[in-house]
Amino acid sequence: MSATATELRYDNETATAAKIVEQFLIASMVPDPVAAAAYISPDLKITFTGGRRYQHPRETAAFNAGRYKWVKKKMERSDVVPGTGETIVYNLGTLYGEWPDGTPFEGNRYVDRFVVRNGKIVQMDVWNDSAERLLVLNGIAG
Repeated sequence: MSATATELRYDNETATAAKIVEQFLIASMVPDPVAAAAYISPDLKITFTGGRRYQHPRETAAFNAGRYKWVKKKMERSDVVPGTGETIVYNLGTLYGEWPDGTPFEGNRYVDRFVVRNGKIVQMDVWNDSAERLLVLNGIAG
């Protein structure tokens, strides 16, 4: 059975969207907000854990600089959902790094959801276990 034009278009769009997200995340982990900004739309909407809202990678880099001494992502997979006029990319994996006091951590689960339109990221939603881990680290939860 041969692929239809629609299937080929979706295959190309989904592969491109996944690559855009991957390159954005790589730049964000440096952190290099200027390089990361090459992959975003001017009207980007970012929602971080706890409902924090941002519009540019420099803002998320500043937030991460206060929460972590340093942090990186071990990207495990991307799940890509083609749509009409946009592609949704879920990037899943774990965070590793150090808390501000130098305590190392790893295995901190995350899910990032991206909406990609016309080759640019227009929306990013971030979830991870950092808050839970900080509660345990500070003896508030067990």
